[in-house]
Amino acid sequence: MNSPTMKPLDSTPATDTALIRDLIQALPADFQWGSATSAAQIEGAAREDGKGESIWDRFCAQPGRIKDSSNIDVACDHYRRYPEDVALMKWLGLQAYRFSFSWPRVQPLGRGAWNEAGFAFYDRLIDELLAAGIRPHATLYHWDLPQALDDGIGGWLSRDVVPLFADYAAEIARRFGDRLASIATLNEPWCSATLGYETAQFAPGHTSRAEAVQVSHHLLMAHGAAMQAMRAVGPKAQLGIVLNHTPSFPANPESEDDRRAARIDDGTNVRWYMDPVFRGQYPADIIEYLGADAPKIQPGDLALIQQPLDFLGVNFYTRSLLNGQNGQQSMVTPPAELGLTDMGWEIYPQALTQHLLRITREYTPPPIVITENGMANADSVVDGRVNDEARIAYLRGHLSAVAQAVALGADVRGYFYWSLLDNFEWNSGYLKRFGLFHVDYATQQRLAKDSAHWYRGVIEQFKTR
Repeated sequence: MNSPTMKPLDSTPATDTALIRDLIQALPADFQWGSATSAAQIEGAAREDGKGESIWDRFCAQPGRIKDSSNIDVACDHYRRYPEDVALMKWLGLQAYRFSFSWPRVQPLGRGAWNEAGFAFYDRLIDELLAAGIRPHATLYHWDLPQALDDGIGGWLSRDVVPLFADYAAEIARRFGDRLASIATLNEPWCSATLGYETAQFAPGHTSRAEAVQVSHHLLMAHGAAMQAMRAVGPKAQLGIVLNHTPSFPANPESEDDRRAARIDDGTNVRWYMDPVFRGQYPADIIEYLGADAPKIQPGDLALIQQPLDFLGVNFYTRSLLNGQNGQQSMVTPPAELGLTDMGWEIYPQALTQHLLRITREYTPPPIVITENGMANADSVVDGRVNDEARIAYLRGHLSAVAQAVALGADVRGYFYWSLLDNFEWNSGYLKRFGLFHVDYATQQRLAKDSAHWYRGVIEQFKTR
């Protein structure tokens, strides 16, 4: 196994004195500094030690689904290399690490027998993290549904998946709840529903708005049922959910059509998930907008969804610009001069400050954690170094945005950079690199990018202020 490259640079990127001052003044002393990954994106070992097939294993095997025709069979080989990767985290000075359990690794069919070899892997990972002084934060579902459930009952299209997910959540809480700092039920249900069932960009690759909307309801029901099941177990871990928030802005603020388009977009990607979780109802304007595609809701569903949370995870990357001409809602591609990531996403950190203040005002949530924030950059290794100044600038801007939001009243308790490692970026395959550490997929060598050195410096200075 190759050793990670973490030696100091000849010219280590300087951390910013002004930024550190602002962070120290605004953020609580116990603010958690972390990074995040997910099982399907890094673990590999797709068919080893009893792991079952996931919907992403099946999706990758279908021609044309993944842009580089790759798969998750090996990914970053984290299943074997987790001690090396925990060493990277310790070198960074991370206090926290967010990962996900692979449901098909611990329960290959999504119901019935548990896979003890799968649980043993997570047991070893958690022990390694705790030995390094890093708090483990887990997510139960980061999109890798057991394929057997999709084949057998229709996956998230069926209400029958809800109690199965609750059983899985309770088992995780029983086995690991005393050693995990937090457990999130779902990661970004909007992506699972919309990209998986409406646009076919993600597994399982369907193209029906009505299906996507119904799936979103079942996902939220599963969240509520899982919260109840875990509360009954009584873990020490904090319990919550992780939602992706992409604030919507009218392309032309003076245009009534654009303002309406932005309101609808906000309703379908932010309020559609926040309202039932915190208010026990779906937004009325979006129910009307969906018409015949509105979800089928049974008595008790909304009460199940509205469970008390210990924390709210917010994933933020960019904002959306909406055009509403001719009554059609469409996304506007931001001009490149504003600054774009390698995903083509606008770099607009001020939207993070605005959004954190907005949800604090409108929903009075529990403590917020920035569970993902980061950028894809066209990184390359030159003379043994990855000079990713653009990522450092992105980090600088978004950490400043968090500090500003906290100073103005938002209760944010932690920040997890996405991602620790370059990894499998879903339907983009291995073409997009989000990591603080460059991964050579041929050799699995990890190399600390300049941004890793910079982030390490920020954390060190914050902790020793």
